[in-house]
Formats: sequence, C-alpha cells, structure tokens
Amino acid sequence: MQTFPSTTVSIQRDTRAWQFQVWASFATAVFLCATGLSWLPGEALDRAFMVMGYVFCLSTAFMLAKFVRDSQPATAGGTASRDVPMWRLVVWGSFFTAMGLTGWGLVRMEINDAYKAFLGVSWLFLISSAFTLAKTLRDRHEADLIDARLQGRRAARQEAAAAGSAE
Repeated sequence: MQTFPSTTVSIQRDTRAWQFQVWASFATAVFLCATGLSWLPGEALDRAFMVMGYVFCLSTAFMLAKFVRDSQPATAGGTASRDVPMWRLVVWGSFFTAMGLTGWGLVRMEINDAYKAFLGVSWLFLISSAFTLAKTLRDRHEADLIDARLQGRRAARQEAAAAGSAE
C-alpha cells in the first residue's frame, strides 16, 4: 500500500470586493472615455482619430500586460522566453506608438483645455484600469489551473488508495 504525505496548499485568490472594484473601475473608465469622446467638439476626423487612438491604446495595454506576465516565469525560472526577440519590439513599440499618437492627437486638438484635461485623465484611467483588469483575470486563471491540478492529484491519490485497499 502506498501512502502520500499530507500537504496543505493555499491558493491565493482575489476577494469578491477586489474583483468588483477592478471591474467597476474599468467600466467607469470606459464610460468616462466614451462620454468624453462622444461629446468631443470639433471635426468628425478628430473624433475618429481619438476613438481609434483610445481603442489602440486599450488593446496594446492588454497585449503588453500579457507579454510582461508571460515573460515573468521565463526570467524567474531561468529558462528562455518562448517569444521570438522581435515580438518584444512589436509589443513595446506598439504600446508606446499608441500612447504617443493618442497623446499627440489630444495635445494638438483645438479644444478647451479643461476638456483636454478630462479626456487625458479619463484616457490614463482607462489604461491603468486595463492593466489592473488584465492582472486580475490572469491571477484568477492561474489559480484555477493550480486548483484543477490539485483536484487531479487528489483524485489520483484516492484511486491509488482504493486500488491498494482492494488488494
């Protein structure tokens, strides 16, 4: 009969309050950006440029968050990254390009300074909340994977114990 040592594994999970706060912050940022962009005075081309800039920034923020997170185990464990070296340039370059072009478009627009400030702050709030949301979602995914592995091991132990006691 084979015995297994008893170990307790603690899986770090975010509280419901934190998850609510993250989602509420992201939704608020999206709402503020959408409100600011929908009421943006000026030419339709300026509005279209800013909407595309905000969407580009948002998508590159999620992409950068994933890239940095995927690179962490590679550096912490001492193994080589799975990504090709050019991918690092693409990820960081697209993020800084998106942020730079959107900031340039915001600065050059001929609108009231208070309106520019509102758009700028809501835009930066959107980007920071996107990084927080990406981290929260990734943490939940990793905790679920660990939990699934532990459940599989427990099931294997129970089967081994049942097979051993049947003999």
